[in-house]
Amino acid sequence: MSARRRVLIVEDEMLVSMLIEDALTAIGVEIAGAAGTLEEAMTQAHNGGFDCAILDVHLHGRDVFPVAEILKARGLPFIFATGYGESGLPERYRACPVLQKPFMPAELERVLATVLAPV
Repeated sequence: MSARRRVLIVEDEMLVSMLIEDALTAIGVEIAGAAGTLEEAMTQAHNGGFDCAILDVHLHGRDVFPVAEILKARGLPFIFATGYGESGLPERYRACPVLQKPFMPAELERVLATVLAPV
């Protein structure tokens, strides 16, 4: 039996976080956890226990990039979720996968497939 993929959701809007969780669950992805603040996200990024993270770019007015750096250092893939698209990211992150908000579940699944190998 294959292990299910585990994803960390980093999103400060509870409703958006719940929608992402529902979409991920519908495609067979396990939710490893959710973080709504930069501090929570950094703690979870250090602790691990997931295969990939979906990062809202702005958490209560603070940039999520310190979390991205932790994940990058640990070799864990991540996806940015933002209403600004790729052009709203600093140059050093523009090659990273981006989900343009708002997005449909099919788009989430497509982008997730670019960072997670099938199990």
